[in-house]
Amino acid sequence: MGRKRILGKITDFITGHEITDTDDERLRQGIARMLVNSKGYAKEDIDTRKRFSVDIEGRTVFSLVDFVISVEGKSLIVIKYGPGSLVTRERPALAIARVLEPYLIPLTVVTNGIDAELLDTATGSVLATGLDSIPDRQSALEKYHTARAKKLPEKQLDAERRILSAYDFMEHSLECDDDWCEPE
Repeated sequence: MGRKRILGKITDFITGHEITDTDDERLRQGIARMLVNSKGYAKEDIDTRKRFSVDIEGRTVFSLVDFVISVEGKSLIVIKYGPGSLVTRERPALAIARVLEPYLIPLTVVTNGIDAELLDTATGSVLATGLDSIPDRQSALEKYHTARAKKLPEKQLDAERRILSAYDFMEHSLECDDDWCEPE
Protein backbone atom coordinates (compact mmCIF):
# COMPACT_ATOMS: atom_id res chain seq x y z
CA MET A 1 0.00 0.00 0.00
CA GLY A 2 1.15 3.51 -0.70
CA ARG A 3 1.49 6.24 1.83
CA LYS A 4 -1.63 8.02 2.95
CA ARG A 5 -2.15 11.14 4.97
CA ILE A 6 -3.67 10.31 8.36
CA LEU A 7 -5.88 13.14 9.57
CA GLY A 8 -7.19 11.61 12.78
CA LYS A 9 -10.45 9.71 13.29
CA ILE A 10 -13.96 10.19 11.90
CA THR A 11 -17.25 8.39 12.27
CA ASP A 12 -18.30 6.27 9.30
CA PHE A 13 -21.58 7.65 7.92
CA ILE A 14 -23.05 4.21 7.24
CA THR A 15 -21.85 2.07 10.15
CA GLY A 16 -21.28 4.65 12.89
CA HIS A 17 -17.88 3.06 13.64
CA GLU A 18 -14.86 5.22 14.28
CA ILE A 19 -12.40 4.91 11.39
CA THR A 20 -9.13 6.48 10.28
CA ASP A 21 -9.64 9.85 8.60
CA THR A 22 -7.69 10.13 5.33
CA ASP A 23 -8.16 12.09 2.12
CA ASP A 24 -9.44 8.90 0.44
CA GLU A 25 -11.80 8.19 3.32
CA ARG A 26 -13.33 11.65 3.03
CA LEU A 27 -14.15 10.90 -0.61
CA ARG A 28 -15.63 7.50 0.34
CA GLN A 29 -17.77 9.19 2.99
CA GLY A 30 -19.01 11.64 0.36
CA ILE A 31 -20.07 8.70 -1.80
CA ALA A 32 -21.85 7.11 1.17
CA ARG A 33 -23.76 10.32 1.88
CA MET A 34 -24.74 10.64 -1.79
CA LEU A 35 -26.04 7.04 -1.85
CA VAL A 36 -28.31 7.71 1.12
CA ASN A 37 -29.23 11.38 0.70
CA SER A 38 -29.51 11.61 -3.11
CA LYS A 39 -29.98 8.08 -4.39
CA GLY A 40 -32.55 6.88 -1.86
CA TYR A 41 -30.73 3.87 -0.41
CA ALA A 42 -31.19 3.06 3.25
CA LYS A 43 -28.02 2.67 5.26
CA GLU A 44 -29.07 -0.94 5.75
CA ASP A 45 -28.92 -1.43 1.94
CA ILE A 46 -25.20 -0.62 1.92
CA ASP A 47 -22.44 -2.97 3.03
CA THR A 48 -19.22 -1.01 3.45
CA ARG A 49 -15.65 -2.29 3.43
CA LYS A 50 -16.87 -5.76 2.58
CA ARG A 51 -14.01 -8.13 3.09
CA PHE A 52 -14.23 -11.47 1.33
CA SER A 53 -11.96 -14.33 0.39
CA VAL A 54 -11.31 -16.34 -2.73
CA ASP A 55 -9.43 -19.60 -2.96
CA ILE A 56 -6.84 -19.90 -5.69
CA GLU A 57 -4.66 -22.95 -6.10
CA GLY A 58 -4.87 -23.93 -2.46
CA ARG A 59 -4.27 -20.50 -0.98
CA THR A 60 -6.80 -18.05 0.35
CA VAL A 61 -6.52 -14.41 -0.57
CA PHE A 62 -8.65 -11.62 0.81
CA SER A 63 -10.10 -8.69 -1.06
CA LEU A 64 -12.03 -5.63 -0.06
CA VAL A 65 -14.81 -3.82 -1.87
CA ASP A 66 -15.81 -0.34 -0.76
CA PHE A 67 -19.59 -0.67 -1.15
CA VAL A 68 -22.03 -3.44 -2.03
CA ILE A 69 -25.58 -2.24 -2.44
CA SER A 70 -28.32 -4.79 -1.85
CA VAL A 71 -32.07 -4.35 -1.97
CA GLU A 72 -34.59 -7.01 -0.95
CA GLY A 73 -31.70 -9.35 -0.18
CA LYS A 74 -30.21 -9.10 -3.68
CA SER A 75 -26.80 -7.56 -4.36
CA LEU A 76 -27.36 -5.04 -7.15
CA ILE A 77 -24.27 -2.82 -7.34
CA VAL A 78 -20.60 -3.11 -6.47
CA ILE A 79 -18.77 0.19 -6.01
CA LYS A 80 -14.98 0.20 -6.08
CA TYR A 81 -13.20 3.39 -5.05
CA GLY A 82 -9.63 4.26 -5.95
CA PRO A 83 -7.76 7.49 -6.49
CA GLY A 84 -6.68 8.40 -9.99
CA SER A 85 -7.70 6.85 -13.29
CA LEU A 86 -11.02 5.04 -13.48
CA VAL A 87 -9.90 2.77 -16.31
CA THR A 88 -7.36 1.08 -14.04
CA ARG A 89 -10.15 0.19 -11.61
CA GLU A 90 -12.52 -1.38 -14.14
CA ARG A 91 -11.09 -4.89 -14.39
CA PRO A 92 -10.70 -5.65 -10.67
CA ALA A 93 -14.13 -4.15 -9.92
CA LEU A 94 -15.75 -6.33 -12.58
CA ALA A 95 -13.98 -9.38 -11.16
CA ILE A 96 -15.43 -8.59 -7.73
CA ALA A 97 -18.95 -8.23 -9.14
CA ARG A 98 -18.54 -11.55 -10.93
CA VAL A 99 -17.28 -13.64 -7.98
CA LEU A 100 -18.81 -12.09 -4.88
CA GLU A 101 -22.21 -13.77 -5.23
CA PRO A 102 -23.26 -17.04 -6.89
CA TYR A 103 -24.71 -14.80 -9.65
CA LEU A 104 -23.38 -11.78 -11.51
CA ILE A 105 -24.11 -8.60 -9.60
CA PRO A 106 -25.68 -6.64 -12.48
CA LEU A 107 -23.98 -3.26 -12.07
CA THR A 108 -20.43 -2.24 -11.24
CA VAL A 109 -19.26 1.29 -10.46
CA VAL A 110 -15.68 2.50 -10.40
CA THR A 111 -15.07 5.89 -8.89
CA ASN A 112 -12.35 8.19 -7.66
CA GLY A 113 -14.89 10.18 -5.65
CA ILE A 114 -14.96 12.95 -8.25
CA ASP A 115 -15.94 10.99 -11.35
CA ALA A 116 -17.46 7.55 -11.91
CA GLU A 117 -18.19 4.94 -14.56
CA LEU A 118 -21.24 2.71 -14.46
CA LEU A 119 -20.42 -0.68 -15.99
CA ASP A 120 -22.59 -3.56 -17.12
CA THR A 121 -21.04 -6.45 -15.17
CA ALA A 122 -21.90 -9.09 -17.78
CA THR A 123 -20.28 -7.28 -20.71
CA GLY A 124 -17.88 -4.89 -19.01
CA SER A 125 -19.17 -2.07 -21.18
CA VAL A 126 -19.46 1.48 -19.84
CA LEU A 127 -23.15 2.38 -19.59
CA ALA A 128 -22.72 5.95 -18.32
CA THR A 129 -20.19 8.27 -16.70
CA GLY A 130 -20.23 10.74 -13.83
CA LEU A 131 -21.31 10.37 -10.21
CA ASP A 132 -24.89 11.07 -11.31
CA SER A 133 -24.78 7.84 -13.34
CA ILE A 134 -24.92 5.77 -10.15
CA PRO A 135 -28.49 4.45 -10.22
CA ASP A 136 -30.95 5.37 -7.53
CA ARG A 137 -32.56 2.64 -5.46
CA GLN A 138 -35.62 2.19 -7.67
CA SER A 139 -33.63 2.12 -10.93
CA ALA A 140 -31.18 -0.45 -9.54
CA LEU A 141 -34.02 -2.67 -8.39
CA GLU A 142 -35.71 -2.41 -11.81
CA LYS A 143 -32.42 -3.33 -13.50
CA TYR A 144 -32.15 -6.40 -11.28
CA HIS A 145 -35.69 -7.54 -12.04
CA THR A 146 -35.27 -7.08 -15.81
CA ALA A 147 -31.81 -8.66 -16.01
CA ARG A 148 -31.60 -12.42 -16.33
CA ALA A 149 -29.82 -13.96 -13.37
CA LYS A 150 -26.52 -15.07 -14.84
CA LYS A 151 -23.96 -17.45 -13.48
CA LEU A 152 -20.52 -17.83 -14.97
CA PRO A 153 -19.08 -21.22 -15.88
CA GLU A 154 -16.50 -22.47 -13.36
CA LYS A 155 -13.63 -21.94 -15.81
CA GLN A 156 -14.50 -18.26 -16.18
CA LEU A 157 -15.06 -17.89 -12.44
CA ASP A 158 -11.56 -19.27 -11.88
CA ALA A 159 -10.18 -16.71 -14.36
CA GLU A 160 -12.03 -13.90 -12.53
CA ARG A 161 -10.60 -15.06 -9.19
CA ARG A 162 -7.09 -15.00 -10.67
CA ILE A 163 -7.64 -11.51 -12.05
CA LEU A 164 -8.92 -10.35 -8.71
CA SER A 165 -5.97 -11.79 -6.84
CA ALA A 166 -3.52 -10.22 -9.29
CA TYR A 167 -5.01 -6.76 -8.88
CA ASP A 168 -6.40 -6.57 -5.41
CA PHE A 169 -5.49 -9.08 -2.77
CA MET A 170 -4.21 -9.29 0.75
CA GLU A 171 -2.94 -12.53 2.16
CA HIS A 172 -4.02 -13.29 5.70
CA SER A 173 -0.46 -13.08 6.98
CA LEU A 174 0.11 -9.50 5.83
CA GLU A 175 -0.08 -6.53 8.15
CA CYS A 176 -3.49 -4.89 8.24
CA ASP A 177 -4.89 -1.42 8.81
CA ASP A 178 -8.36 -0.06 9.63
CA ASP A 179 -9.57 -0.80 6.10
CA TRP A 180 -8.77 -4.50 6.48
CA CYS A 181 -9.09 -5.24 10.18
CA GLU A 182 -12.03 -3.14 11.21
CA PRO A 183 -14.44 -5.09 13.44
CA GLU A 184 -17.24 -6.68 11.43
